[in-house]
Amino acid sequence: MQPARLQPGDEVRIIAPSTSMAVVKGEQVKLATERLESFGFRVTFGRYVDEHDMFFSTSVENRMEDLHDAFRDPNVKAIFTAIGGYNVNQLLSHIDFELIKENPKILCGYSDITALQLAIYAKTGLITYSGPAFSTFGMKHLTDYVVQGMLTALTNDAPFEFEPSDQWSDDKWYLEQDQRTYYLNSGHLIVREGKAEGRLIGGNLGTINLLQGTEFMPSLKNAVLFIEDDNESHLMTFDRQLQSLLHLPDAKDLKAVLIGRFQKESNVTESALITLLENKPELAHIPVIANLDFGHTDPLATLPIGGWAEIVAENGKTDILISGN
Repeated sequence: MQPARLQPGDEVRIIAPSTSMAVVKGEQVKLATERLESFGFRVTFGRYVDEHDMFFSTSVENRMEDLHDAFRDPNVKAIFTAIGGYNVNQLLSHIDFELIKENPKILCGYSDITALQLAIYAKTGLITYSGPAFSTFGMKHLTDYVVQGMLTALTNDAPFEFEPSDQWSDDKWYLEQDQRTYYLNSGHLIVREGKAEGRLIGGNLGTINLLQGTEFMPSLKNAVLFIEDDNESHLMTFDRQLQSLLHLPDAKDLKAVLIGRFQKESNVTESALITLLENKPELAHIPVIANLDFGHTDPLATLPIGGWAEIVAENGKTDILISGN
């Protein structure tokens, strides 16, 4: 089920189902609001978006109220999450999935929001979007890659190519907006060549694994799995987190694996990652591609969870075509 496309004049609601928007600096909130308005959207905020406790979040009840209100309000056409965090999975057993199914609309975010997105897809079939958070638009030097990727995915019905960015950065932009280092992007890293197509299922790897054994975990049967992790991950933890997913019964029918670029603090080198992945017999027969632009480095693409991907990785070149249904 694909939500209606965003159009100029549409209302975009900002909610904080994980960490409170209070952790985002005021000037970044102002800039993010201005950016979204410059794209032609009207920005509104959930009632409890700034409320926070000692865990930099707020109660399950208040976060649920903002989530349900955003889906219930007929004026709201898209929902952006303020930022990621650690605790969105607290909400899953309290969600009115029938309400969401009856009021399908765009939901965009990444990182901890993965748990909410996968649960919604598993329970309703609604396509959600792994992409920029509201706070992402507070970057002083926001790249065209992020903007055009978001607009292409959320406003356009046509399939689009998932291409590498020209350059990337891993600086803590929210601390220092001007002192940033950009690196030339060498392109996608093909670990195993091949052709494949299937449903896109994925997001943050550690968050995906929180759903194992629950009713909120989508099937990996015939899926194109896309995964990334943040700077809390390193090679060993990534290895066992991925292996845990590959042990799921439906994982034997995976069609391909796409891996987002690692943050520098992870100390994951290309050669070590290739060795790790080549040592997994479960991946021997499918395309595996790394260093893609999604996750916790900048810029990040917008990918439809539950959308369709067609992948060709041959002769050192990749062609990844994404469609929303």
